[in-house]
Amino acid sequence: MSIRPIVLLAALAVLLLLLSVPSLAELYTEWLWFGETGYQQIFLQSLRTKILLGGAAFLLSFAVLLTNLRLALGGSGKPYLVFGGGDVQPVVLDRRQLRWIATAAAGLVAVFLGLFASNQWLVWLQYLHAVPFGETDPLFERDAAFYIFSLPFLDFARSSLLVVVVLSLIGSAGAYVMSGLLAFDPNQGLTVSPRVRRHLSLLVAAVLLLMAWGAYLDMPRLLTTPAGIVHGASYVDVAARLPMFRVLMIVSIVGALLAAFGASSLALWPIPAAIGLYALVFLGGSAYAVFLQRIIVTPNEQETERPYIEYNIAATRRAFGLEQVEERELSGDASITRADIANNAETINNVRLWDHEPLLQTFGQIQEIRTYYDFVSVDNDRYVIDGQYRQTMLSSRELNAESLPNRSWVNERLSFTHGYGVALGPVNQVTQEGLPMLFIKDLPPSSESPDLQVDEASIYFGELSNDYVIVNTGTEEFHYPEGDDNVFTTYRGDGGVAVSGIIRRLLFGLRFRTLNIVVSEQLQDGSKVLFHRNIRDRVTTIAPFLRYDADPYLVVSEGRLFWIQDAYTASDRYPYSAPATPGVNYIRNSVKVVIDVYHGHTTFYLADPDDPIARTLGSIFPDFLRPLDEMPADLRAHVRYPEDIFALQTAIYSTYHMTNPAIFYTPEDQWDVPVIDSVPMEPYYTIMKLPGETEAEFIQMLPFTPRGKNNLAAWMVARSDGEQYGKMFVFQFPKQKVVFGPSQIAARINQDQVISPQITLWNQQGSEVIQGTLLVIPIEEALLYIRPLYLRAAGGRIPELKRVIVAYQNQIVMEETLNLSLNRLFGPGTGDAPPTLVAAQAAPPAGAAAPVSVPVGSLEDAQQASEHYQRALRAQREGNWSLYGEEIQQLGEILARMAAGETEP
Repeated sequence: MSIRPIVLLAALAVLLLLLSVPSLAELYTEWLWFGETGYQQIFLQSLRTKILLGGAAFLLSFAVLLTNLRLALGGSGKPYLVFGGGDVQPVVLDRRQLRWIATAAAGLVAVFLGLFASNQWLVWLQYLHAVPFGETDPLFERDAAFYIFSLPFLDFARSSLLVVVVLSLIGSAGAYVMSGLLAFDPNQGLTVSPRVRRHLSLLVAAVLLLMAWGAYLDMPRLLTTPAGIVHGASYVDVAARLPMFRVLMIVSIVGALLAAFGASSLALWPIPAAIGLYALVFLGGSAYAVFLQRIIVTPNEQETERPYIEYNIAATRRAFGLEQVEERELSGDASITRADIANNAETINNVRLWDHEPLLQTFGQIQEIRTYYDFVSVDNDRYVIDGQYRQTMLSSRELNAESLPNRSWVNERLSFTHGYGVALGPVNQVTQEGLPMLFIKDLPPSSESPDLQVDEASIYFGELSNDYVIVNTGTEEFHYPEGDDNVFTTYRGDGGVAVSGIIRRLLFGLRFRTLNIVVSEQLQDGSKVLFHRNIRDRVTTIAPFLRYDADPYLVVSEGRLFWIQDAYTASDRYPYSAPATPGVNYIRNSVKVVIDVYHGHTTFYLADPDDPIARTLGSIFPDFLRPLDEMPADLRAHVRYPEDIFALQTAIYSTYHMTNPAIFYTPEDQWDVPVIDSVPMEPYYTIMKLPGETEAEFIQMLPFTPRGKNNLAAWMVARSDGEQYGKMFVFQFPKQKVVFGPSQIAARINQDQVISPQITLWNQQGSEVIQGTLLVIPIEEALLYIRPLYLRAAGGRIPELKRVIVAYQNQIVMEETLNLSLNRLFGPGTGDAPPTLVAAQAAPPAGAAAPVSVPVGSLEDAQQASEHYQRALRAQREGNWSLYGEEIQQLGEILARMAAGETEP
């Protein structure tokens, strides 16, 4: 060998080494990280399966490709003319050179096929460990596990083999053409030597056998693909396409036999005959399917498709867990009294008056403290506070390294390592300035209740923690600001991978593409690097085979902070089930993930032990999923029904509540999600007492309207508390009665003669009015609509809650608080205002006269008179003379009644 090839090979080897070192460094540091988190089993199982599956695919495809190419190249001793002719100098290669080229080409193709196969590692493992569903399809009577676990792997195996055989056929034919053993002569036609005929005929036979296998797999695939008006096999599929696939399977096998016969015959017709027969059956079957659709199905579609609609309805309801939804009828003509308001005090006291976006902006202005802190999201939860079941909204104060005044490597990686504390308050209380009341606030966190103490407020793992940090170094870690000084700390948690030693420093330096880790003198014995700190990145790195809810939420539990992340098992291959979104026609909330914000401990709990996909994953990774009973009881009290799956279920249920095939086909009872201001309503959490229940509970709900109409048809809830977790109800109104829907109420609010001018006036004065979420609040069997109004001053960034609009039947009122609005609608009641809004009553000084006893009726009249007077003054200041006149008139009526000694009936 000459010097030049040796130098070239050496340079190539050095280049490959340089390219692979960073990848090897990342692989090794990832191994260390999995060891630190306790999930090396998943890392090893996935890596081992990738290597074995990819290696097997590489060896098989390389052997098949190389064998066929070398067999084709060995058919002639003549040199090969690669290209040339005319004025172009021809390139001639001998057999030895072509063998090296063939080996390189086969190796390159095999590498790509091996990489593709390695990515199917989970498909292979699920095929091996498949757990039956216990649910069979109505057509082939196969368990659903065949479609979800077996069919994907069989498709992968068949398509991989077909690619290898087709590439072998193309490569071999090309080699024979270049050697002249396969040629087309204008006079003699196609000339093929016996050796070439045998080789290519056997490859064509292999292709036809794989096509027969494909036709066999296409039959069950009909149940997982859309067809006509339903998802899954339809009348035409069963009557035309299913027989066509059976005939294609037989024709392909016959064609393979004809091709094999052609290998030992001088006749050239067997292969064209096999291909022509296959094409004839395919085209004929497709034409027959079109004929059936137009002549048989379309004129009588409802009856011909009836059994398949029934299959689709039953399968879709099973796949989305809607079989157990309990439907209840509401009268639609119930009315609300003050007694009903009192009996549903927990519902009223937990009405969410703070929307996520305005509250997030307000938190950012009053609780971020420093520019490098950010509140990323606001989470809904519930706590028992001072003996009361309260809905709260909370947000974590996370560190945003991009906002540091000095973005040096030391500051970003060693000093500013974590966020600190939370802001937590009730959903329905405000200060006199219109700002949210806070139960937990400031730095260090101070709590208004012993039930909400936070002993460890450092947030090392969160929604904004996207970069690595190094702790326990020679640089003090910034903890939180205190006056003109800063408080510093040292990380004492269990998280992190040790970076002691020059080898690990080099490896982490390569992983994070920085020399500072290698040369920094601040790193010492005991230093640890924390990475995968973003909770979404953390859980997807550990378990990429799960799907995750878009809204992880923070929980205060026993003085510590935890994230709870909901995870789903899903598939797009459940037979006869309609997809809710692309890629999902089966879903279960099978896993709850808990992440400690300080230590980074990440625990996956099995929430649905009956889910076959979760059980299959548990069989693949035996120590991965922990029983839900092992979750600490205080954390379990904060488990909630997740938003994403409820949104999918409501979307499916809006159609699949219709179980009668005739009604489904029309579809005359289709529901829609209400649209307000061109935006569809989203499910929301609230605490309320459901109709027919005795206790208030934490639920998620969403209303429905009839398709194309604005009146309310029903509302759906998912329960979250205790043994009721996961149970769903749908409360329906009679179809013959009109109950105002959310969009109708929103339109009436915007047209109200008192409210609309007031909103216009505020907007004209330079302020910005923000209309909050319109909430549907069921009280007994009737409905209240509640909408908060926020006011943001010109040039300001702090939205303030200024008014609460309440609509009931034909009445709409707007007051400063929810209780004042309810008083206008239903009359005053005792205990109206939340405790924090009631002024404390001082004890009378010594010697003072005893309070005068006043009749209850007089007290109520006086309270009403005071409220009308205050509203009249506000209207006067705001220039709202219409409202001013109305309030003065009502004040006069009350004063006249009091003067006459009468009380309000």
